[in-house]
Amino acid sequence: MNGNSPKPYGVIAEFITPADVMHAAEKVRDAGYKRWDVFTPFPVHGMDKAMGLGNSKVGWFAFLGGVTGYTTGMLMIWYLNAVDYPLVIGGKPMFSPFSAFPPSYELTILFSAFGSLFGMMFLNRLPRLHHPLLKNRRFARVTHDRYFLVVECADPKYSEIATHKLLEQTGSSHIEVVEE
Repeated sequence: MNGNSPKPYGVIAEFITPADVMHAAEKVRDAGYKRWDVFTPFPVHGMDKAMGLGNSKVGWFAFLGGVTGYTTGMLMIWYLNAVDYPLVIGGKPMFSPFSAFPPSYELTILFSAFGSLFGMMFLNRLPRLHHPLLKNRRFARVTHDRYFLVVECADPKYSEIATHKLLEQTGSSHIEVVEE
């Protein structure tokens, strides 16, 4: 070790019930925090609204992937038939969008799937080979019977004392600072 103290990642608050963590999420949202998350053992209905989350942006990545796939298919077939290897067969045109549609459609589906996958990975900041919360012993209960709310130090509004006080007001059963 170089003697430096570990850098804090954020403040984690533990809750017993889904309703408790839902109310805490509403208070943190209303306080104006931007870099925070809730961890639960199962999906909690209404949590997106409580956190103030909008629609996912992954759909835009899929849409752009689909448009790119369709355009790539059409341009590829046009280039191959009309420019690279023009071959007149029975007086048919060098390019027809009707015959180019099936492969373009398949590329639309393929590129949409890639757009969804890579967009989701980008938005979730993956791959992340290590996460500071995995070192926290109490956080291991998130897969069984506990609910956690974490406010990151990277949040512009973060102050250890003020954040700790806010999480105390939410009724958390345990609050602590998590280090990187």
